[in-house]
Amino acid sequence: MKTIKIGGKEIGSGRPVFIVAEIGLNHNGDIDIAKKLIDVAVLSGCDAVKFQKRTPELCVPEEYKNVKRETPWGVMTYLEYRKRVEFDSKEYNQVDAYCREKGIIWFASPWDLPSIEFLKDYALPVYKVPSALLTHKEYLLKLKNIGSPIMLSSGMSDVELVKKAVSFIGEDNIILMHATSTYPAKTEEINLRVLQTYMKMFNCPIGYSGHEVGLQITLAAVAIGANAIERHITLDRSMWGSDQAASVEPIGLMKLVRDIRIIENALGDGVKRILPSEEEVMKRLRKIASL
Repeated sequence: MKTIKIGGKEIGSGRPVFIVAEIGLNHNGDIDIAKKLIDVAVLSGCDAVKFQKRTPELCVPEEYKNVKRETPWGVMTYLEYRKRVEFDSKEYNQVDAYCREKGIIWFASPWDLPSIEFLKDYALPVYKVPSALLTHKEYLLKLKNIGSPIMLSSGMSDVELVKKAVSFIGEDNIILMHATSTYPAKTEEINLRVLQTYMKMFNCPIGYSGHEVGLQITLAAVAIGANAIERHITLDRSMWGSDQAASVEPIGLMKLVRDIRIIENALGDGVKRILPSEEEVMKRLRKIASL
């Protein structure tokens, strides 16, 4: 399997699992919350944090733009709400500086073509394609032409769509992420064996983007062989926002990263051998008769 470098970290078989804390929009438009979430990711030992960037006028369907909804900031249209929680250059300049200060990689999912142009100013080490845009040819071509690695999420897709997208982008510069695009995802719908299917089909790092409640399934993905892991994080799952319920709180994130490192250390290299630590035990317990 090929390996890919992101910000000096090599991702692929035999390399440490690349752990991404997905902040997304869980900052609720507040840069102070974003910085607290970055701090949580750093303290937990994550490799990167990820945000989402949208142009609300393009991403909100026409039929929803003027729909009124209650929010923590009062009643407003859905378009106004999406603008309220969206970061612009003022906030992303702070995100960029803060992540540099804290020594953690940051990147984002652009959800439309202008957002790709916006993010190019930050020379991101990787871009994430959300599952919703896996079939968007112009979008994929624009990202491909930047030349940075691409993390491709494959929710809402069958294997033929995934093959087309991977073929279009090319296996040399891609991390393919298995995902189930429900929030939170039901256990019986996650289908972790897709990771094994991808490992047989593609010569690129394979990862898992989890939207489930709890940590067990993500840890199982690592045991299966996932090279990258992405989980949404939050300060409190009861906070306002559509992704909060499928997110991991600070204590959970610390446990998740700890257990991922334990599991990958225990997986070893697959070569069965007599360990030096076993030799004394072998002298005492092994029967003399040989095969």
